[in-house]
Amino acid sequence: MTELHKTGAAVGEPVATSVPPTAFLEVRDLKVHFPTDDGLVKSVDGLSFQLEKGKTLGIVGESGSGKSVTSLGILGLHTAGQYGRRKAQLSGEIWLNGTELLTAPADEVRKLRGREMAMIFQDPLSALHPYYSIGQQITEAYRVHHKVDKKTARKRAIEMLDRVGIPQPDKRVDSYPHEFSGGMRQRAMIAMALVNNPELLIADEPTTALDVTVQAQILDLIRDLQKEFGSAVIMITHDLGVVAEMADELLVMYGGRCVERGTAEKVFYEPEHPYTWGLLGSMPRIDREQTDRLVPVKGSPPSLINLPQGCAFNPRCPYADVPKDQITRRERPELREVAPGHFTACHMSQEERTRIWTEEIAPTL
Repeated sequence: MTELHKTGAAVGEPVATSVPPTAFLEVRDLKVHFPTDDGLVKSVDGLSFQLEKGKTLGIVGESGSGKSVTSLGILGLHTAGQYGRRKAQLSGEIWLNGTELLTAPADEVRKLRGREMAMIFQDPLSALHPYYSIGQQITEAYRVHHKVDKKTARKRAIEMLDRVGIPQPDKRVDSYPHEFSGGMRQRAMIAMALVNNPELLIADEPTTALDVTVQAQILDLIRDLQKEFGSAVIMITHDLGVVAEMADELLVMYGGRCVERGTAEKVFYEPEHPYTWGLLGSMPRIDREQTDRLVPVKGSPPSLINLPQGCAFNPRCPYADVPKDQITRRERPELREVAPGHFTACHMSQEERTRIWTEEIAPTL
């Protein structure tokens, strides 16, 4: 594993922090930039959040908003080999159970990965090795962190496959990834992620390409296993419906930054940012009759090399001209607390947002 590169500090060099971490996972002003021939790609540009054990944080946003890059940054998986000769430029702080990961030696991060923190990848068919059986891959993940023989590790793999609902686990443990259905592969990926009882589990689009019934089963499985292991869970998705019942808190990302953060109840029922309004408006409802077509968020996500001046959402925002002084096109809004535990980055006043939500947006959802 290539060493992490932190701008402004050498790898392994201690970085002074005036405030010790107060949460199990604490991300402070995380920036992940990638130098390219076309310019600097600012995939994550100043992200901060906290997460406690037993809680679930949902990170939502369109493709390209920086969700997966954030998760890979937490796991220490941004390497030079993955992005060519140029290293990813990381800065900020990532505290996991009192350990600062960005400045920790690569070997220490590797020991934590899989044991203290694990990830369910978006596409299990590409994440699982096609030449090794499911059992071999789970036992390897277990033996890396435990000094046990192959027989003991195999028994643990069968136990985990049974726990995630794989039928006949003692036989399917010798099957290969291509012999499993999409839902079964995702269950096997969850078994591998949880084989060492990690305290932090990151699920990156865990229900993508699965039918609705299997989606519900996978989400129920993650919820049940979280209760069993007491893990902190980060659920990354572009679908608000996936995290509607699972997440305790929601973080909405756009253009590499957080535009809204708060409890799931607040973000769903009292959203403050126009981008969040757009996501809610494009989400199908099954609890009421749908008479009108879903309204998509107009336009396309911005280039992370050349972000729009001012608010990154202003070219797509129907309310960009509500502030009469054109501030939305001149200055980037900072994240501000608009209610206890509820933050948003929008230039509109509280009164203007409340009026628009109450009179124009909420009645149409």
